[in-house]
Amino acid sequence: MRILITLLLLPLFLTAQTNFSLSHPQAFEVLKGDYDPADYAASQPITDPMTVAQDIASTVSPDSLQVYITRLSQFGTRNSGSDTVSNSAGIGASRRWIEQQFRQFSQTNEDRLLTGMFWFDQNICGKGRHSNPVAILPGTNPANNGVILIEGHFDSRCDVLCDVNCAAEGVEDNATGTALVMELARVMSRFSFPNTIVFMATTAEEQGLFGAAAFAQFAQTNNIPIRAVLNNDVIGGVICGETSSSPSCPGLNHVDSTSVRLFSSGSFNSPHKQLARYIKLQYKEHLLPTAAVPMNIRIMSPEDRSGRGGDHIPFRERGFPAMRFTAANEHGDASNGPNYDDRQHTSDDILGVDTDGDQVIDSFFVQFNYLARNAIINGNAAASAARAVPKPVITTVTRSGGTCFVSWTDPANVGVFRVALRSLTNDWDTVFTVSGVLEGLFPCNAVGSVYASVATVDAAGVESLFTGEKVAITSGTNEPLTTYSESHLKLLPNRPNPFDEATWISYWADEKPQYQRAMVRVTDREGRIRMEQPVDINAGMNEVLYVHGYGASGLLTCTLLMDGKVLDSRQMVFAN
Repeated sequence: MRILITLLLLPLFLTAQTNFSLSHPQAFEVLKGDYDPADYAASQPITDPMTVAQDIASTVSPDSLQVYITRLSQFGTRNSGSDTVSNSAGIGASRRWIEQQFRQFSQTNEDRLLTGMFWFDQNICGKGRHSNPVAILPGTNPANNGVILIEGHFDSRCDVLCDVNCAAEGVEDNATGTALVMELARVMSRFSFPNTIVFMATTAEEQGLFGAAAFAQFAQTNNIPIRAVLNNDVIGGVICGETSSSPSCPGLNHVDSTSVRLFSSGSFNSPHKQLARYIKLQYKEHLLPTAAVPMNIRIMSPEDRSGRGGDHIPFRERGFPAMRFTAANEHGDASNGPNYDDRQHTSDDILGVDTDGDQVIDSFFVQFNYLARNAIINGNAAASAARAVPKPVITTVTRSGGTCFVSWTDPANVGVFRVALRSLTNDWDTVFTVSGVLEGLFPCNAVGSVYASVATVDAAGVESLFTGEKVAITSGTNEPLTTYSESHLKLLPNRPNPFDEATWISYWADEKPQYQRAMVRVTDREGRIRMEQPVDINAGMNEVLYVHGYGASGLLTCTLLMDGKVLDSRQMVFAN
């Protein structure tokens, strides 16, 4: 969707979200951790992480996903302002059907899911009352209360924001994400996890992320400890459109069924990027060794595609770690101009076409096996995070030559740790395993910045979420340093480099300087300004994201200026 809403449409959304409620009578107590876990215990608990991972991989069904998506496409439109009374068409019928499916999944699995609606009031497209269908799997250890949220918006739209008459089947955007959430509710309700997992289909994403924003506000107001948010939006298509929002795909009709993009906010010391890295690590260690079709998990630099947004953003804004899964290829940028021929945000966002005239769709725009693989990645990561392994506390990171010294404390007395080091990429370079110690020397890059974080490992071999990052920066000498000693301000190598469609420009300050105006400028070989952005210079690490888009290559120069004076310059090489 487009984040910016025109002034003409603002009267449709002036009221804020209010009057939050959960229809299931025990849902709020479970989210708060105020319940007896025996009330929701499985008769034969399945808890072993490798068993869970392999069961998710073998049980997620492409056929089930196809059934859900086909049914969602049959409601005519799921616009947030559409019919709420009909049993066959509109937003009301679709949300009741999703809730009914959640209820059936629960009945099949000892009634362990708390199913219902999360309701809120807001004037959206002429409707004042809205709801997110929800299924909650209570954790087995409420004393260590935490919540993992898997979400995907179920509403749809055509070009005009509140057009309730256009047949917006919304298959790729976002029946695919909704089906993924539903399938994981079905599959994962068999298992037992220390933390609670919430499966939620959000509404009114297309009008401004309102369903997600309502639940994020509800969670913050009531101190519900959301530890990770996995948002799924445009996650099942494999065909590139003529226009797709940067970071984009190679070109019209390019097909990619083995890559998925993970978007998240920030770079250095970002809990959102750390969550994305954690998801990729869990895939590499739990699923990749036995995967029939290996997946390329791409950790993207920006929080979302250029000019776009998704339901992970309201959670990030309220301090919850959050990220977004999106297919590698996307059919359109939703610009809907006069020459716009792509499917996204049109009545052509459908299941597929009948190529032989037998009235049966035989060419699909969604690849269900691809969507199943993305569901498995989601489920495995959520299962690992829901084990609620306590984090350590990282204390020191220094470097001498090509060796980094990292130390930490272990408040929970776990005893086994993963130490992750990162340099020029969005992903970790290396993850080391150590036990019985609270410090270590690790090989690392001899020059440039190095970022370290630590996780604990439980007896079953599953990591906690990783700590925030600490940076070790050195001048290239053998003296261990935590800051640059030869200058008060310095540009650092951009990351990643060579980079994808965007790169983080970082600069370090020993202390906050006195200045009137600071600027980061990017120029090309001919000296033309490609970006000029006012920035703040604070003590420690500072970052700004530069997005150049897909399909560019060449050499750029980045310059840091303060009150018109050049402080430092550095070249950046990019190719994609």
